[in-house]
Amino acid sequence: MNITIQPIGVIHSCYTEKFGIPRQPGLVTSAVAELELYAPWNRSEFVSGLTEFSHVWIHFLFHKTVDQGWKSTVRPPGLGGKKKVGVFASRSPHRPNHMGMSVVRLLCVDEKKGGVILRLGGGDFLNGTPVLDIKPYVGYSDSIVDANSSYAGTFTELEVHLLEPVEQFCREYKDETGRELATLIKEVLLQDPRPSSQKGKRDEFGILLYDVNIRFRVESSVENEGLERLVVEGCERVTGQEIR
Repeated sequence: MNITIQPIGVIHSCYTEKFGIPRQPGLVTSAVAELELYAPWNRSEFVSGLTEFSHVWIHFLFHKTVDQGWKSTVRPPGLGGKKKVGVFASRSPHRPNHMGMSVVRLLCVDEKKGGVILRLGGGDFLNGTPVLDIKPYVGYSDSIVDANSSYAGTFTELEVHLLEPVEQFCREYKDETGRELATLIKEVLLQDPRPSSQKGKRDEFGILLYDVNIRFRVESSVENEGLERLVVEGCERVTGQEIR
């Protein structure tokens, strides 16, 4: 049986490239995205009552991996990229149907722009992500307090420091755009976006958030022995980057 699924909307996000996107939703609370619904689903009756819920499930398509095909086994970052598990034992985007789902905070529903736009907090969506469905989050059944998260429950402790020129850039950027770039940078880097294969081999990295290229380096923590410190040393606007 073949089934055709049509996107009902598109995500506009601060994450304009794959590198830097948190591996799970809700980890970067300052990341705000807009879900623009397409016609005919962009009418008020489709979202009537939705604002009574604090969170929603977003079902989406990993659109940038479709052309790469799917894999039967993958190397999850939570296992250091060294051990393979079955694709169905992971949240890899390289899935047979390339479908993903994320639970995010529903900040508001805007029906004043000739359609319907959902503002979402804490998302892990790449800019331009096609959305397949929306469902309200139901706390009593969707939250399982004693669930075992296996290898996905690990977390690496880091320190993040922004140099003063970066802080100044972020202040000016906020004055111009209203975006809390400094907070976003810190929260994204605290999740350690570096590929497991590059840890210990490279000391300098770059990440793109909104239309800003952010450069950071890795060094040992001065105050906490054994911890790594990510030092953000430069920010530069990127021209031609399409951001809402």
